[in-house]
Amino acid sequence: MSANPHARVFAALASPPRRQAIAFLAQTALSTTDLAGRFGMSAPAVSRHLAVLQRAGLVSAERQGQRVLYRLNRDVLLDALAGLASTVDGPLRRATQWPPAPREAI
Repeated sequence: MSANPHARVFAALASPPRRQAIAFLAQTALSTTDLAGRFGMSAPAVSRHLAVLQRAGLVSAERQGQRVLYRLNRDVLLDALAGLASTVDGPLRRATQWPPAPREAI
């Protein structure tokens, strides 16, 4: 297990097609076929992207008859983003203090 509990989430989000899938799934639950039509890529390719998102916990799948609908797990995404924000918040606040601390002459 990685020292960073959100490493899988950010690794999954490194791919532009997966970020786009997250954006589509933020609006509504979709099947692999629905997503493939929106992307203009094959259903197997979309399925591989969805598998990565599922392993990261970002999406969940629910069978409805013969279809499988994928939904965004908003809490997982928001938790990872909040973790990132809290990690960089302190350093960012120190770097943006105004007025800047005076420098000593050499």
